[in-house]
Amino acid sequence: MTALLVLIPVSIGMGLIGLGAFIWAMRHQQFDDLEGNAWRVIGQMETEDEKGKRDD
Repeated sequence: MTALLVLIPVSIGMGLIGLGAFIWAMRHQQFDDLEGNAWRVIGQMETEDEKGKRDD
């Protein structure tokens, strides 16, 4: 029972830290361009493949 007196406040604190991190990310526009990074990675992979084909 005494473990609950420690675990409940710790879990609430961790939840508040997670919520704070999420709110910070939303305020700093971390989620504005969700697909841009995905397309940039694909574009970089294609150019690396083309470089490898040119070297052969």
